[in-house]
Amino acid sequence: MSLLGFGARLARVRLADWLFCALLLLAAVGWMAPQQLPVAVYKLALMALAALAGYWLDRSMFPYARPDVLLLGAQAAQQPETRFAALRDVVSFTEPKAAADEAAGAPLDAAGARELLLLGAVCMVRRALVVGAGMLAVGLGA
Repeated sequence: MSLLGFGARLARVRLADWLFCALLLLAAVGWMAPQQLPVAVYKLALMALAALAGYWLDRSMFPYARPDVLLLGAQAAQQPETRFAALRDVVSFTEPKAAADEAAGAPLDAAGARELLLLGAVCMVRRALVVGAGMLAVGLGA
């Protein structure tokens, strides 16, 4: 594989420039203080796990107030439900709909596009706050 082909593939990767900057800073830490490199990698792993835990906490605490459902509407119902790959068919984050909910109809059916957009924005801010709070708690505590 040529170097030019690698650069073209890297350009398609989301946030590739930030990944490059992070790797450059990690190399700088390794050059200036090599004894701190394992600590930096450990902290980075903790932050990644805290972000993942915050995301799944938000999904499990608010299963019906997901931003993708509010913003995509009918298209979100056609997409497959996200599950843990290793625990497939053991753990599912979907809840069965009650018969009363189906009979009454969802209150979101009456909401207009502007209201759904506002609700989706609020859900995204809520998710960002939950993930950020989890990352802050792990960062301050570890």
